Amino acid sequence: MNKQEITSLLEKEKLVAIIRQKNQQEVQPIVRALVEGGVKALEITSNTPGFLEEIQNARTLYPNVLVGAGTVTNKTLAQQAIEAGAQFLVTPNVEVSMIPLAHSHGVPVIMGALTPSEVCMAHEHGADIIKLFPAGIFGLDYFKAIKGPLNTLKFFVVGGISTDNIKEWMMAGADGFGIGSELTKMVDPGNPNEITQKAKSFIEQIEACQ
Repeated sequence: MNKQEITSLLEKEKLVAIIRQKNQQEVQPIVRALVEGGVKALEITSNTPGFLEEIQNARTLYPNVLVGAGTVTNKTLAQQAIEAGAQFLVTPNVEVSMIPLAHSHGVPVIMGALTPSEVCMAHEHGADIIKLFPAGIFGLDYFKAIKGPLNTLKFFVVGGISTDNIKEWMMAGADGFGIGSELTKMVDPGNPNEITQKAKSFIEQIEACQ
């Protein structure tokens, strides 16, 4: 897929599952559980041990799922992630130097931004989707204030999103979501079926609002 096709699929699916773990061996069971729950796009963060290897593993095991790299804060990480097979990059920060690098490889960038100036800077330098982060701390009213004058931009909101409030965020104009611990944290670490069921619940909520 080319950059536009990947971006369009991300916008269509509206859900990117964020995998950030302390132990590498936890990654693949979580990936499997998310995929079984219907997740079609996921990111493995750079502060997960062995994240490059796990991106490669996920690409091999699940060729019909988009696999990206998260917490990509600089060009070095961007290059490493792209070489490992990441199909999209997600940042927590505005680091515009990585955008031309990613685009030269056909890889879209979901760039983290918070203030109007950061959002506009990311957009003007070619970010494909804006990641409003941390959305939950600043809340719906803040997002609405940002979205009002910048309503032509695509916003994925990240931080503090749950099945209890995702409908409100969609009604406020969110184009998609990045969801981490709300999806991947297990009450019973030996029961990844929890993740599968939570993924299904999030997807049902999103589909109900479309």
